Amino acid sequence: MKHVVLSLALVLALIAAGQDAPVPQQPTIDLPAELDRVLREYESGWTKGDSKALAGLFTIDGYVMQPNSQPVKGREAIERAYQGGGGPLALRAFAYGADGGVAYILGGFASKQGEPDRGKFTLTLRKVDGKWLIASDMDSPNQRRQ
Repeated sequence: MKHVVLSLALVLALIAAGQDAPVPQQPTIDLPAELDRVLREYESGWTKGDSKALAGLFTIDGYVMQPNSQPVKGREAIERAYQGGGGPLALRAFAYGADGGVAYILGGFASKQGEPDRGKFTLTLRKVDGKWLIASDMDSPNQRRQ
C-alpha cells in the first residue's frame, strides 16, 4: 500500500510540474503494399517540398487538420497549405484497418527512420477508382509547445 501511495504521489508531482510520464513508443507494423504506397509517396512529396504531389494524394474533398490551424479542405487548398513546407520525413505505421473502400492508418513521424517519433498521425483513406487516397490527415507533435 505504501508503494502505491508513493507512486501516485510521483505521478501527481510530474503532472503538477507539467511533465508527462514517459510512454513507450508503439511498435512498427508492416502495411499491405497499397496502403504503404500512400505513406511512401507522402514522405517523398514532403521531402521534396512538392505541394502539388502531396495534394494529389488526397481525395478531391480531402481534409488536412494540423495543430494550431483551421482545417483545410480540397486539393487546391491543401496544395496552398503545403507550399513552403517540406524537409526530412520518415513515416511509420503502428495500426491500420480496412473494410471495403474505407481504411485508416495510425502512425508516428520522425526526421529519419529509426529515430524516436516527434509526433503522431491518423490518416483516413478512401478507395477511388481502385486507388487509396487520403480523405483526412490529422497530426500532432509529441511534445507540448514551450
